[in-house]
Amino acid sequence: MGWLAAGGTYEVALVEGRVVARSASAKSPAQGKRERTLPAEIRDRPEVIELQRFAEWLDRHAAECAAQVDNWMVSSLPVPTGLLAQVWPDEAWQAALRDVVVVGEGPDEAGFLRDADESDGLRVVNLDGETVRLTAPTVTMPHPVLLPDLEELRTFAAELGVVQGVEQIHRATWPKPAGTDGRADRVTEFAGAEYRSWFHLSSRATSLGYTISGSSIVHRVRDAGRVFTASVGMSDPYTEEKAWTGGLTWSHEDAYRRLPLSEVGPVAWSEGMRMAAALHAGRTVPTDDAR
Repeated sequence: MGWLAAGGTYEVALVEGRVVARSASAKSPAQGKRERTLPAEIRDRPEVIELQRFAEWLDRHAAECAAQVDNWMVSSLPVPTGLLAQVWPDEAWQAALRDVVVVGEGPDEAGFLRDADESDGLRVVNLDGETVRLTAPTVTMPHPVLLPDLEELRTFAAELGVVQGVEQIHRATWPKPAGTDGRADRVTEFAGAEYRSWFHLSSRATSLGYTISGSSIVHRVRDAGRVFTASVGMSDPYTEEKAWTGGLTWSHEDAYRRLPLSEVGPVAWSEGMRMAAALHAGRTVPTDDAR
């Protein structure tokens, strides 16, 4: 983006997400040294205000793109390759999509997404280090718990220096244990995390992107076409000064009851455990334990 005149003394531009100013009297762009802060005399100029609003919009747009890609990935939803090609030129979309592991029509058609074109399809780098084309009508961005070659992908990503805009291969996962008790309907591994107050616990939950519903912290997850709700209980804010987390349970849209653990899908299990672990990690640590 070029420089805009802001009065007769300064020029302004959007650089790395913030509005900066330089003297307009420089004989060449190279001589125009940027000001450390925006001069007070131009802070209310319409050019400055519009650039600041544009910067805020860009931040919101980037967050929305990342959230959409995260939803595609967590839900393992099929995404049209044509759609990916259409949004790829947008820098915010590209930052969210680049190096996400995508899978085509078969498990062998998998790799790190590097390019998308409406005529040539998708270009990905596979585990053999080769750049190949995917021309399937749709692709998925599998949740990492569903990736059979996850450890290989992590190792290869480290060799390539891959940094994903949306957390996928390095997302914390909890594979569902084999032989889960079919009669049990809750997990207590992360229960009992103590917080200074209900407010601190609810703030921790919402900052992580979860929702408060009654006396529970909830997270809705799509798994194999079904929508599961993972819930972590909370202590009563009206009877306790401090707050504690309770057990982790699941339900789904077809049944308003706690599901037996044997009926919980692998993605719903992993994401529920991820939520419970994150809430446990934010607990108040007693002074004796902090040493």
